[in-house]
Parts: sequence; structure tokens; C-alpha cells
Amino acid sequence: MNMNNQMEESEASILHTYNRFPVVFEHGKGVHLYDSEGAEYLDFAAGIAVNSLGYHYPGYDEALKEQIDRLTHISNLYYNEPIIEAGAKLVNASHMDKAFFTNSGTEAIEGALKAAKKYAYERDGHADHEIIAMNHSFHGRSIGALSVTGNAHYREPFEPLMGGVKFADFNDLDSVKAQITEKTCAIIMETVQGEGGIYPATREFLEGVRALCDEKDILLILDEIQCGMGRSGYYFAWQAYGVQPDIMTCAKALGCGVPVGAFVLSKKVAQASLKPGDHGTTYGGNPFVCAAVSKVFDIYEKDMILTHVQELTPYLEKKLDELVEKHECAAARRGMGFMQGIVIAGRPVGEIVKKALEKKLLVISAGSDVLRIVPPLVITKADIDEMAEILDECLA
Repeated sequence: MNMNNQMEESEASILHTYNRFPVVFEHGKGVHLYDSEGAEYLDFAAGIAVNSLGYHYPGYDEALKEQIDRLTHISNLYYNEPIIEAGAKLVNASHMDKAFFTNSGTEAIEGALKAAKKYAYERDGHADHEIIAMNHSFHGRSIGALSVTGNAHYREPFEPLMGGVKFADFNDLDSVKAQITEKTCAIIMETVQGEGGIYPATREFLEGVRALCDEKDILLILDEIQCGMGRSGYYFAWQAYGVQPDIMTCAKALGCGVPVGAFVLSKKVAQASLKPGDHGTTYGGNPFVCAAVSKVFDIYEKDMILTHVQELTPYLEKKLDELVEKHECAAARRGMGFMQGIVIAGRPVGEIVKKALEKKLLVISAGSDVLRIVPPLVITKADIDEMAEILDECLA
């Protein structure tokens, strides 16, 4: 069956909620993908910032295969060894107190919102609290996560959503202050806005929001689903600022390809929020995905993945800056670590993404006009050179 036939067969049975690119991938190796007809592609999308170790990284597959032979699921009614190991490593990396494993980033957001609401309920003895979220943010497509996603286009068809949500402008402290009331229980934001167009928080803004939260006993929730797990050169992007959240969400590269996310709580929140019966999950934290999480942390430490990102980031930024300087349609670059965006002006960003695919390079878009570059964290200078060469042709 050729690729066209495969795509037709997919459309016959899979709900059309994605406008997929016209390619069927069959396998991967290192930082390359191979379609069902054997063509090779350089991957600078990493499954939307998920596959931070690329494909078939030494030791990763073996850890999962070994766990399959032992146990994949037993529910959260019982203890299991992988969740114990994974939880300890996540808490240690984040310097926070307690973790709850979910099946996705969106579920992690849902749990974070519930933890914040329960904390305020326990403190005040009543519900009806408010949450401040950011314009142009993205936190997921379930009802709760959508309620704090600052894009009306996503929200409108599903109104009414969760109430008590106000929106402020990212990187504008006065805008946040204007939304605070006595009912405010949490402020939620991405440390680096992803879908909204690759906007890192400014240090002044993040420090200012943290100070506001400390002053008024408001919880700071930082969404690290896309920018976390090493993409910034730190385990979590907030660590680059030295501004610790009360609640953090993570997913994507946490398991490097298996469906897992987590929300992590500070000691203050862990001791005074969710209790048995308040929150749960059937599959979350199962032995299979936690074996992956545990192995990912081991690999990061053993192979110094964070150091690699820190060392290579200036080179990646230099090559992207050269493209911005050379091409009129490349208006600016912004980003952090291996989460970079080039602002495209005067032509559709989708056209460049499509051209890159034709030239066997995977990049994606963010917002309406940003070319998003989120490669595996294990790329080399040679991979960056090849990416830059192909993008140079696409931007011409």
C-alpha cells in the first residue's frame, strides 16, 4: 500500500480533528524519521517537543521492554516500584514536594487547577475563587484547560466553560495587578509561551508575579509542559529565573514518547489541598510510563543532556540569527534554549513549513506567524547546519 492509500484509509476511520501533513512515518533512528516509502527526514519538531532523546536512544527502549515483561498496569490502589522511582526523581529535579502522575499535559493542568481551588477552599472555608490566566496562552483542550487558554478562537464553540477565570497580558505586571481581587486563588502561565508564538517570560515579570503571589497568598502555577524537561537548558525553565512556582505542570518530554504528565506541588500546597477522594486516575502513573520517566531522568544525568543543551544553544541561536539577518521574510527570532521561533512576515508560515517538509526537514508553526523549532535535545552542530541550510532555501 502506498502512502496515498494509507492516508485515505486513515481518513476513513479516524476523526478529522487534525489537518495532517501528507506523510506516513514508519520508524525513527537518532534524530531522523523515515516514511513508509523509505525517505529520510531530519526532525526538528520532535513530536511537538516530546521526543527529546530522539528515537531509540541507547537504554530507553530496553527499559520499556523490560517493564513490559514485568507489569504494565495495576491501578493506583497499590504501590509499584517504577512510580516510586519516577516520583522521587521528579521531585528531586524540581526541588518541590509531591508529584501526581497523569496521562497527558492537559490532565496535569486539570489537576493543578483543582489543587489551587482546593487549597483556597481549605484556607477560606468556601469555594467561588478566581484564577488569572494569560492572553495568547495555551494549556490544553479539555474544559478546564480550555477555560484558562487565552485564545477566544479555541474557547468560543465550547462556552460556557469553567467560570471565575480572568485574563491578563503576558509580560505586563500592571495588567496582572488589575485583575487581582479578594477571590483570586491562582495565577497560571507558561514560563515560555509556546502555541502563542514562543514568548519567554521576562525576569522582571516572573519575579513580579511571584512577589504578588507571596504578598496575597495566591498560588503561582507554571505550565512547563512544552518548555520543561531540559528544553531551556535546565530541567525546568523557571529554574533559569530562580522563580519557583507553587504548582508546576509537566508532560511531553517527561516520558519521551509514552503518554505521561504530572503536576508537582510545593510543600505548602501539598499539605493543604488534595486529599484521598479529591482527585484520581486509572492509568496515570502506571508502571510502564513511570519506567520510561525514571529512565529519562537517568539518561539526562548520565549523558549530561542539560549541559549539552546549554553548550549548543548559542550555536543554534547564531545560525537562526543569520537566517533572520539574511531573509526579509524572517523578521525576528525569539526563544530559550532548544525552544526557538522565527517570526515570519509577508508570507504564510505554513508555506515555509510545507516547503521544509518537501525538502525532508520537519519544523512546525506556533501562533499565526511563527516558525517553531523544537528539535530533540541530542542534536549536533552538524544537524543544526543541515537544518539551517534547508531553511535558508525555504526562506528564499
